[in-house]
Amino acid sequence: MQHYIEKFVGGFTGYWYYLVDQILLRHPEEHNYFYWLIGLSLTIWLLEVIIPWRKGQGIFRKDFWLDGFYMFFNFFLFSLIGYNALSNVGVQAFNDFLGLFGLTNLVAINVATGPKWAQLLTMFVIADFIQWNVHRLLHKVPWMWEFHKLHHSVKEMGFAAHLRFHWMETIIYKTIQYVPLAMIGFGIQDFFLVHIFSIAIGHLNHSNLYITYGPLKYLLNNPAMHIWHHAKHLPDGSQGVNFGISLSVWDYVFNTVHMPSDGRDIELGFDHDEQFPTTFFKQVTYPFNKNRT
Repeated sequence: MQHYIEKFVGGFTGYWYYLVDQILLRHPEEHNYFYWLIGLSLTIWLLEVIIPWRKGQGIFRKDFWLDGFYMFFNFFLFSLIGYNALSNVGVQAFNDFLGLFGLTNLVAINVATGPKWAQLLTMFVIADFIQWNVHRLLHKVPWMWEFHKLHHSVKEMGFAAHLRFHWMETIIYKTIQYVPLAMIGFGIQDFFLVHIFSIAIGHLNHSNLYITYGPLKYLLNNPAMHIWHHAKHLPDGSQGVNFGISLSVWDYVFNTVHMPSDGRDIELGFDHDEQFPTTFFKQVTYPFNKNRT
């Protein structure tokens, strides 16, 4: 029990010192998520201001500041106030469980034996496919959808809408991804490059920019495709379309693509979204409210 307590406490203190180091640039040679996020966000926001797709949409669109807060909450504050500590305990408990069977790890195919570019590409594709499937579950499993509604409550698209989601989604994604990614030796330091690339694609997908990537649209998700994922009115019988995270290829392969027009001015949201809360606290507590409509 003592080592679980140490892991839990260390999760708080360790992440606190890590975040302070990131903000104060105490180790500028290391990967810095904090300023990469700010830099990417400002760059894409500037593009939205210069070449907006929906020209009538304000520079400070509806819920701009709320979405900005969600970016920092989901990316940093959530880890600081508990997620990192609980993750440490969860990983330790899982490893202890494996130890009961004489297993020290789950690595079945160690991608670290290949070239660095092959490692990064393999991990990116596998991680994205897992995320695509989890995203489908968020739409199809009723209790998961109650959490995912928050992301779909966005009424005007902009880069920060990318990280407007319920903290429970982090737990769902990471829990489902953990075992399959551990089986290929996931976790190399240079995966930072893939992570930043994924953030950039996600920001662009939610931005007020018209981008299709030409022939690469069959490979990469893009704003013109992803806006239909947020459409309020979906095809009859559909529980969602265009589930791609970074890659669009899975939607084309599994026939979940829906792009009847350019989608610039379509209404966003979900049925009865006018009843969805509009403040941070009420939004994150909404799925736990038994009296929700």
